[in-house]
Amino acid sequence: MDLINQVIQGIFLGGYYAILASGLSFLFGVMRIVNLAHGSLAILAAYVILGLANWLGLNVAWALLLALPVMAVLGWWLNRLMLQRSLRGGGLIPILATFGLSIVIDNLLFLRYGADSQSLAPNIGALSYGSWNVVSDLYVSQLDALTFASALLVLGGLQMVLSYTALGRAIRATAEDPDAVELVGIDARSVYSAAAAISLMLITVAGFFLAMRGTFSPYTGQTQLIFAFETVVIGGVGSLWGTLLGGVVLGIAQSLGAQINPLGFLIAGHAVFLIILVLRVYRGHLKSPATLRRILTLRRKAVSA
Repeated sequence: MDLINQVIQGIFLGGYYAILASGLSFLFGVMRIVNLAHGSLAILAAYVILGLANWLGLNVAWALLLALPVMAVLGWWLNRLMLQRSLRGGGLIPILATFGLSIVIDNLLFLRYGADSQSLAPNIGALSYGSWNVVSDLYVSQLDALTFASALLVLGGLQMVLSYTALGRAIRATAEDPDAVELVGIDARSVYSAAAAISLMLITVAGFFLAMRGTFSPYTGQTQLIFAFETVVIGGVGSLWGTLLGGVVLGIAQSLGAQINPLGFLIAGHAVFLIILVLRVYRGHLKSPATLRRILTLRRKAVSA
């Protein structure tokens, strides 16, 4: 029963990782930018939601709804002022620019809030610790279930936008060939700005669940970036639903690792990420049995000829 319980907890943890990684994967899929400020922006969103909830006395759900357009506007201008300009300098410049942005965000948050850890758990009452008893020794956290259901809604909603709206079709076309879409009247710069705004909204949802699930401080963004990056690599770079698969795999690995040893939580996740990364790197050098049979057949024909 302990093993089953750990696997189930890992699956639910994967829902959070899917939300966390969706913004990183989406922005890379559209603009081919590895956003190293992803984790710091999630922490910034968490502070924005916490501030709205505490200063205005709002419910956390209302605070999230107010934070979403604020972060979307930030994403829009972030693209106009930094991302598009850095893209003109080649592939390395956006990486350095977002790395610098993460340092700026971390230190500004430290100057404003100090090193004390913060959390939204006191704002959500029993939801932070409530659970359902499924069978005798198997419990499911209400917050974990809400997080996983939200992951399905977020990914499903984003899939619907990309598949059935004019904006989604423009985003997919621009991701394929930004120069060609200009010829048919699509403003690639505006599409990129919309994509950055959507990415920041996804990051805001991730910051919301991060703040409810545990504590955060100005310098915890880098850890979240690592988890998001591992999820994207395991699930497939640029794959929307792959982030859910990657998150579940990472969550199960961490959960089972923690069952073996308290330090195994991180080590097991990193180990699975490394194994899958190596397999992806060397996949091009590996031949499937069908490919090997075709090669041998061609060689036999060449020799007989």
